[in-house]
Amino acid sequence: MPQLSPLNWILLFLLFWSAVLCVSILIWWTKKNSFACGVSSKQSIQENKWNW
Repeated sequence: MPQLSPLNWILLFLLFWSAVLCVSILIWWTKKNSFACGVSSKQSIQENKWNW
């Protein structure tokens, strides 16, 4: 197995943590959107409660 240069180790380190950050942001975004959709649907039901 060939040895990696220090620059490649730094790039691999940055690639790994950027992938971890992207996955955590995606998980947070899906939780946030599902919660927001539930709140907005309840608000729309309350807004449409009146018969104009």
